[in-house]
Amino acid sequence: MYAVIKTGGKQYKVAKDDKIVVEKIAGETGATVSLDEVLMVGDDKTQTVGAPLVKDASVTATVLDQTRDKKIIVFKKKRRKNYRRKNGHRQDITVLQITDILTDGKKKAAPAKAKEPAKAEDAKTPAKAKEAEAKAPAKETKAKAEPKAKAKPKAKAKPKAKTDAAPKTTSKTEE
Repeated sequence: MYAVIKTGGKQYKVAKDDKIVVEKIAGETGATVSLDEVLMVGDDKTQTVGAPLVKDASVTATVLDQTRDKKIIVFKKKRRKNYRRKNGHRQDITVLQITDILTDGKKKAAPAKAKEPAKAEDAKTPAKAKEAEAKAPAKETKAKAEPKAKAKPKAKAKPKAKTDAAPKTTSKTEE
């Protein structure tokens, strides 16, 4: 079985256990990634072409390496103008190994790892204590994470000018 996938603006024809080099995909070495943009799935007898994507199809792959490609030289020149620019470029790439091609939309369950919740009391070293605090229940972290609201200082009232005399009013009759 093979599939045509799209990643990084390019299309790749892949089969199980193929190793491909694609533009950088987030994930550490050894991580499993799912490529959901499947354009075509087929085998010796039948092919399914998507419009534009095949519904419920995905390809799972394991990240073998996060590295950089060979350096390319970018050289620009305009003759008779004394204009020359030389730059180098190395593209970030990811090396993938295709592990499975899924057509029915169901993803194989990863092997379950039994994890016990770590407690801060069990930690003996400061590094383990920090890890245990990070894994602590949400109530404790929420209380610590929310800073207390600071009261805004009230604006000071300006003192009113004391005036003992009544305001001056002039009228035409007094004059």
